[in-house]
Amino acid sequence: MAERVLVVDDDLSLLELVEYNLKVSGYQTITATDGQAGIRAFFSDRPDIVILDVAMPKLDGYQVCQRIREMSNTPVILLTAKGREEDIIKGLDLGADDYLVKPFRVGELLARVRATLRRTQTELEQGDSAVSYKDDYLSIDLNSHRIEVDGQLTKLTPTEYKLLATLVKNKGRLLEFRQLLEAVWGFEYIDDVDYLRVYIWHLRRKIEPDPKSPIYLANELNTGYRFEPQN
Repeated sequence: MAERVLVVDDDLSLLELVEYNLKVSGYQTITATDGQAGIRAFFSDRPDIVILDVAMPKLDGYQVCQRIREMSNTPVILLTAKGREEDIIKGLDLGADDYLVKPFRVGELLARVRATLRRTQTELEQGDSAVSYKDDYLSIDLNSHRIEVDGQLTKLTPTEYKLLATLVKNKGRLLEFRQLLEAVWGFEYIDDVDYLRVYIWHLRRKIEPDPKSPIYLANELNTGYRFEPQN
């Protein structure tokens, strides 16, 4: 059965272009032109992935993403004309799995859809081995997918979780940028080093005592990152 993609965007020409290319690529496509209609379509059609524009009438993409995340882990790709890091971080904070800055090539969007669906399916099929880490501040149980920071349960998106899990499974070992990008996002992303830096910064904000002076997610300048045990 073809995977279902919900596309929510008030730019009709872009909506039609994306819809056409998704159908040609073998996906079932549902469309909506504002945030409220997007939420209704999400609950009535149960898509496998959502492509969501940020700037829309009635409810913007951030609000729609938040509503979806309150009751579903369906992957969300945000489309934004705002390339500022703080806007991207806001989307990730609300639970988006990926983002793409306008203008973009349709081929790039299709590659992101494929990679995100593949990543989600792999997570469901494989799960994680019983790897764990625990100190007085941070507790990571990859068997139960439970992350606690300073005694509080912390929610991660599937992408954030996979990034952290990849680092923890290789704790103490430097993983180069390309290794991380391919392991977490797929081959389509191996040159997107700035993309990885955004996600690392966002993950640091969730798990580090001081994100500006990280102790767990260490970086080797212009090379890669590693998870540093503190016990």
